[in-house]
Amino acid sequence: MSKDHRTELSVHREKAILVGVILPGSTADPRDPLGELASLAATAGAEVVERVIQQRHSIDPGTYIGHGKAEEITRMVKALHADVVIFDNDMSPNQLRDLEKICECKILDRSELILDIFGTRARTHEAQLQVALAQMEYTYPRLRHMWAHLERIGSGAGAGVGARGPGEMQLEIDRRLVRDKVSDLKKRIAQVQDRKSREVSTRKEQHFTVSLVGYTNAGKSTMFNTLTGAGTFVEDKLFATLDTKTRQWRLASAHSGLLSDTVGFVRDLPHHLVASFKATLEEATHADLLLIVLDVSHPHAMQQLISVQKVLMDIGCGNQKAQLLLNKTDAVSSPDDLAFWKIKFPSALPVSAKTGEGVARLTDVVLRTMLGEMIHAVISVELSDSKGITFLEKYATVLARDYETLAHRVVLEVQISSRIMEQMYNHAHHPEILQQKPIRHVGGAGPLPVPVSQLLPTDFGEHRVAATIA
Repeated sequence: MSKDHRTELSVHREKAILVGVILPGSTADPRDPLGELASLAATAGAEVVERVIQQRHSIDPGTYIGHGKAEEITRMVKALHADVVIFDNDMSPNQLRDLEKICECKILDRSELILDIFGTRARTHEAQLQVALAQMEYTYPRLRHMWAHLERIGSGAGAGVGARGPGEMQLEIDRRLVRDKVSDLKKRIAQVQDRKSREVSTRKEQHFTVSLVGYTNAGKSTMFNTLTGAGTFVEDKLFATLDTKTRQWRLASAHSGLLSDTVGFVRDLPHHLVASFKATLEEATHADLLLIVLDVSHPHAMQQLISVQKVLMDIGCGNQKAQLLLNKTDAVSSPDDLAFWKIKFPSALPVSAKTGEGVARLTDVVLRTMLGEMIHAVISVELSDSKGITFLEKYATVLARDYETLAHRVVLEVQISSRIMEQMYNHAHHPEILQQKPIRHVGGAGPLPVPVSQLLPTDFGEHRVAATIA
């Protein structure tokens, strides 16, 4: 195989053989170890022609899978006319090069495959910068094994006065160029992140913010469209959404919030990829409420939920309120499967983003969470403060009015939510609260969202799996 093939990492329309090496402590699902990799390969456009699973106590330093297994895969490549072999593991540069020499075809590891998908899915300037940074950081330690043009240059008698000497290797030049590019990308991403942090903070002050989070392909974008009518791109593939989108969500006649659709999660993503994409989760880390969308029709739904909770804990969302949504109830094969989730997670809401089932109850829960505790209050406002009076009449239930002409004030007896009470100070000029006492929560009875750290029952602790951001 030509060494130049390392410069083309795309797998679009190529025949692929998938290989998974199961090591002690593997986070792959034992029922279908290569299921997620197959979905990733399909998303990238590859045609999977064969799957290979190998159990090992430790990796082979040279070829990762051992010379005998490498020869077996070589025979498969020739028999099936495969173009690429994709590993569900991360491999060192020399392991990739040694395997390519043996198999005589392109070898990709899990990180390269995900980078390929990211590169084709990124649409916004921010996401494109993050993809470029992730690619550069992945490439830098692999330069020696990825390129053939590494001979020394700039030396010898023909180099001219001042240029003689041992010379500089092309590898050193490439490394310096990559370092400079990485530094430039980090500065540009930092500028984008600073601007986005300011935008998110400003929105949070003015609006109740909600973020859809969950495993990739759980139905977040479909739910986003159902709740907001935004018409966001939806596709039955992993990483269909890489760019965070935010739209207004009308909760009631006088109340609305901002809903964000975020990038999905997968397991075992390398650290440098996580770091490059943290800005895409800015909406989630600052949200007033997280809606965790779980595909309960998926055979590995429990593992995905555990992975999502770990990701949220890792990025500092452990204390944020979260509501679990049991999505795709229309696709559940047996009523007993849904009954299991309802028993295990009594506060979870069964919904179907596709049919709209459960959306009304979800809206009610979000509205109760947004408005919080209901208060019976007596509030005095200046008669000339038309803005403050209008705000209270619009967002609170006015029970009685008493005009104090001499004091140039009006006293309003109202039923008002705690959140509206907080916002009143931004709209009214020096209002005075004469009396207040709690009444009840808005929107009826029923459980309210819980902190992310309390989402899973305690008996799931021994089943936790490693996960990261995608």
